[in-house]
Amino acid sequence: MSHSATANGANESRVDVLIVGAGPAGLMCANGLARAGVSVRIIDKRPEAIPAGQADGIQPRTIEVLQSYGLAERLLREGNQMHMTAFYNPSASGGIEASVLSVTRTGRAADVTAPTARYPFEVTLHQGAIERIFLDSLAQNGVSVDRPVQPVALELSEDPKELADPQSYPVKVTLKRLTEEHAANIPIEQHVNAPLNSPPIDGSDETEVVWAKYVVGADGAHSWVRKTLGFTMDGEQTDYYWGVVDTIPETDFPDIRNRTAIHSNNGSCMIIPREGDTVRLYVQLTEVELKAGRLDKTKSCAEQVMEVARKSFKPFTISFPNPVQWWTMYIIGQRVASNFSAKERVFIAGDACHTHSPKAGQGMNASMNDTHNLVWKLVQVLRGWAHLDLLKTYEDERRKYAQDLINFDKKFSALFSGKPRTEDNSDGVTHEEFLEVFQTFGQFTSGIGIHYQESAIVDSSGQGHAKGLIIGQRLIPSIVLRAADCRPYQIQDLTPSDARFKLLIFCGDLKDADQQRKLDSFARELDSETGFVRRSTPEGMSFDAVFDILTIGTTKKDICAYTEVPARLRSHWSKVFIDDLSLHHGLGGKTYETYGISPGGAVVVVRPDGYVGMVAPFDGSSQHLDAYFSRFLHSDK
Repeated sequence: MSHSATANGANESRVDVLIVGAGPAGLMCANGLARAGVSVRIIDKRPEAIPAGQADGIQPRTIEVLQSYGLAERLLREGNQMHMTAFYNPSASGGIEASVLSVTRTGRAADVTAPTARYPFEVTLHQGAIERIFLDSLAQNGVSVDRPVQPVALELSEDPKELADPQSYPVKVTLKRLTEEHAANIPIEQHVNAPLNSPPIDGSDETEVVWAKYVVGADGAHSWVRKTLGFTMDGEQTDYYWGVVDTIPETDFPDIRNRTAIHSNNGSCMIIPREGDTVRLYVQLTEVELKAGRLDKTKSCAEQVMEVARKSFKPFTISFPNPVQWWTMYIIGQRVASNFSAKERVFIAGDACHTHSPKAGQGMNASMNDTHNLVWKLVQVLRGWAHLDLLKTYEDERRKYAQDLINFDKKFSALFSGKPRTEDNSDGVTHEEFLEVFQTFGQFTSGIGIHYQESAIVDSSGQGHAKGLIIGQRLIPSIVLRAADCRPYQIQDLTPSDARFKLLIFCGDLKDADQQRKLDSFARELDSETGFVRRSTPEGMSFDAVFDILTIGTTKKDICAYTEVPARLRSHWSKVFIDDLSLHHGLGGKTYETYGISPGGAVVVVRPDGYVGMVAPFDGSSQHLDAYFSRFLHSDK
């Protein structure tokens, strides 16, 4: 396919990355690429961003990810925090009883059970507000969503030489800029599982051809990109039907501001408290009408959902005097795409490659973490730092996660949607069963326990040198002190998502002559022309362009000096830290203990997405690091 090819004389342009779809996955991708200086364009067929509704839950790991891009502060300011979950069971009278009101309080639990969560709560905020955080960040980098634009053709080169050239533009995408009339016919869909039909195209729409190095399809559950590539969605559709309403209710229900799971004889219900006084209700439905296998919303209304809620809440009362902000109905579908990429040039992410129940609060989180995983790999390849094969790890890592997510969702949605156990239904779901699953899968649902398996970028052979860190999982939060001024820092904030690998050098006590010797030796090896840092850093770039180096010692604050660290290992005075208690409030002093690192030290490699890639022994670490990075980084020497 020649780059000089034209499409009937249409306008043509080139871009490094074209993103189709401006939902959370697409916006996360665009934001990360734009911050890295990548030429990126993001399009969406809708004429405007969604104003309310859709996804609304941000899990603890996703908050950490947003913090790594400098976006969490606004989320925490605008959103609601969910700290507690309550559980209600059927009563003999047909309503519900709250074990939370019993003496033992067995019906309440922490909403987040992952012990290492930096943010031990979920944040709820409607998707429109979450997208606005990204949109404002993109605007600061000169990028905006191009609307209303939709792709109508995609061609991927078959030429092996072109595909092997990371600077080629092997993807040709034909776009249509929709007229106001056509754009007005596109509904703002009320749930990710609902279809989004493409409007008809005629000669009144403007055509454009875009040549892209890479394309990311983040265009939802009915992804045009996925279908065009011929990828299938493998899985099944359940017979569980649910309604969702966002509103401000009036109620005497005592847990209306906690995440609450209700099992009643009228069906199950979940309460999600939201920003301000808004509450989201998920209500199980039994009387629905289908049309071609889909829910026929024309035969339903929000009142139907609210009426079931009224019955399910008895003996408590709930009424709905305020306007409905958003509502929808859906069938739970659990599917994973057959492929996540085509020749490592066209990728799909988010709902385009996995769909599941929304009640565990995973959809938007999974979607954003898909592209968080992909962004740094695209940046490293586009900058010429990494081999093209690095991009294969996107599908390897995220498809495995998606399959694990579906397996969890099958268990969770079956328990939540199943009939409760009663005297007449001995096979039903007990409160204890539901609570056990809720707590057992807490690491997974929070995102904290996501574990990437052994690969070119995950080497667990050095696990014994940092027994408290799990290689392949995210860097555990911990407090360290900056050596120069004893200011406490969260170590995650020292490893931002800036597309660079972080080398955390745990050097022990530099007042120990042996530890100082080992650090000096490590610095010389790192600075040598044959060392992996110089070999992997393009000519003319700074020593810390590809690798950000932080040194963390155990020397006490009253006798340490940051200048004891060799100059090559401190590109700035702010790059040296100690593991000691802060001057106030007793913060820090537990990082070596938490990470399971001995006084002899270790070197921890943190990937650009915040996950631990490998750990090496401090003494003789250079050869281990060299072997690791040579798997996927280019040598400039």
